[in-house]
Amino acid sequence: MAKRIVIIGGGPAGNQAATTAARLGAEVTVVERDVMGGAAHLWDCIPSKAMIATGGALAEMGRATGMGMRSVSPELDRAALAARIAGIQDRLSSSVTGLLESQGVTLISGTAKLVGPHEVEVTHVGGGSDLLSADVIVLATGSRPRIPDWAPVDGKRVLTTRDAYPPPEQPEHLIVIGSGVTGVEFVHMFRSFGSTVTLIVSRQQVLPQKDPEVAAALEANFLERGVGLFKGARAESIEVGDDGVVVACSDGRRAVGSHVVLAIGSIPNSDGLGLEDVGVAVDHGYVVVDHNCRSSVPHIYAAGDLSGRLPLSSVASMQGRKIAEHAMGLHTAPHRHLDYDKAASAIFTEPEIADVGLAEADAFSEGRKVRVTKVPFSASAKALINDDARGFVKIVSDPATGVVLGGSIVGKNAAELISVIALAVNAGLLVTDLEETVLVHPALAEAIAEAAE
Repeated sequence: MAKRIVIIGGGPAGNQAATTAARLGAEVTVVERDVMGGAAHLWDCIPSKAMIATGGALAEMGRATGMGMRSVSPELDRAALAARIAGIQDRLSSSVTGLLESQGVTLISGTAKLVGPHEVEVTHVGGGSDLLSADVIVLATGSRPRIPDWAPVDGKRVLTTRDAYPPPEQPEHLIVIGSGVTGVEFVHMFRSFGSTVTLIVSRQQVLPQKDPEVAAALEANFLERGVGLFKGARAESIEVGDDGVVVACSDGRRAVGSHVVLAIGSIPNSDGLGLEDVGVAVDHGYVVVDHNCRSSVPHIYAAGDLSGRLPLSSVASMQGRKIAEHAMGLHTAPHRHLDYDKAASAIFTEPEIADVGLAEADAFSEGRKVRVTKVPFSASAKALINDDARGFVKIVSDPATGVVLGGSIVGKNAAELISVIALAVNAGLLVTDLEETVLVHPALAEAIAEAAE
């Protein structure tokens, strides 16, 4: 008899677990309450990147004179942008649905909760309910934007991230609260669309978890583009008027604008799942998992944002695959676990930012000896051809062995270029392996080989 696996949540973690388990012979059911493909993925990640791409196209055309062309003045078509985002979402959701159905996965539209160690009660969107029995249960319910008590979100002037893809109207002056990855991407995209933008930064640098040199490069770009930075200011209240908003900060400063967007993190969708009733341990709403993503109940797994690990779609997908393989008995012997410290990540600002592995600042704070080499894109022929020489490539390596430990890239196509360093970090390659690889010329990737010298 095939192993029965019930997956709650059809986002990157859930659908990857489903397709992998189905290929391995499991009888798989996926329950999704919102949209197949994942609400966080299709309502947050994809729309934001689509808007950033549009903003990037506007910026590229604005730099036409640097490419030997006459200047052009493109205008944003908000209706066309909204239609473009919806089209991308529909195609991706349909693609996920089609793939799951082609592999024999049963899809149910509804909400689910655990009513026993091996029982899942499903309430269908159209009414009615079912009781599913499972040998393995995978929890992949994702997260939602965090809204503090002092924020009167109305979807009009005070927005969560999900209200802003795109917002009801183009903000004349947008105040962004939160200077993490999501916050700085919002600053970039709306400044590209012509809005005046003020960013409230609770720490002394944007991107507080990133390399200070990387953060400084982004801050310099923001200031050059006229972005207002309230550094060392924590938002405490929002006043909403007929024609604008006022954000009061802990240091007495007040930011005045037309709209405000909250980008201050997310909270896990663990409420209503019945976790405590079946003995699944939870910490601040996140399911406590081991290196195999198993909860305190061995046959119940958790992945994606719910697991409390890196909140990245790429990480969620890998967790889903690893869960399916473990549940189907492929990892009974010692094996390579998912190493969250070696996961590559990117920030789609302009210029783009990407990193992987050990950061220079973290190495120094730990007292660890490392070799750090850096090459600016201003020395790259391809960057000059592109008329965009902003940024640099930085590689962190072990001075004794030459093993690549990490790297950061600031510049055009950083999210793509970081893949080379990510492969080196995960495979334990040496800087000489990068240095001696013959790359395409001219290409931005040459800066990676040069930084490895």
